[in-house]
Amino acid sequence: MRYRLLDRVKEQVKALLVGFYDVVPEALLSVFDFQELELLLCGLPEIDIEDWKRNTEYTGDFERKGASHKVVKWFWEVVVDDFNEEHKARLLQFVTGTSGVPAQGFRALQGNDNNIRKFTVNSIPETVSVFPKAHTCFNRIDLPLYDSKKKLKKFLTMAIQMEATGFDID
Repeated sequence: MRYRLLDRVKEQVKALLVGFYDVVPEALLSVFDFQELELLLCGLPEIDIEDWKRNTEYTGDFERKGASHKVVKWFWEVVVDDFNEEHKARLLQFVTGTSGVPAQGFRALQGNDNNIRKFTVNSIPETVSVFPKAHTCFNRIDLPLYDSKKKLKKFLTMAIQMEATGFDID
């Protein structure tokens, strides 16, 4: 397995890196984490919030009320009213693993298995985690059932600004 993934392309990757570092010195790149580097190289995407909302699924306690659930309403209010374009891109990156939106919009969002996997907001009890958790393979965010919009904004903002993709922040 190691050979198939790493060793058989070792020389090609080495040549690619040597050429890349000729253009952009390695020391300049080392100050960025992979998420910042993606945003620098690709720029901020244009995110159509209405398309994002239309193509979002809700699970857990959110399933019955969907976008009408108070925590989901707060989530979208924070995204629309409080997040700038960079924070929106970081949220998308936090949940899906990339800040890019497919050319066909959110309806074409894929999971790591290349199957269509809609952006999903799932509820979890706040006792399980105070931070939102991301499952990038499934384009899913586990959002605690916060008791205030202020709390949701605080912990969501902290989560998307961390280097982790949601697995090690507790």
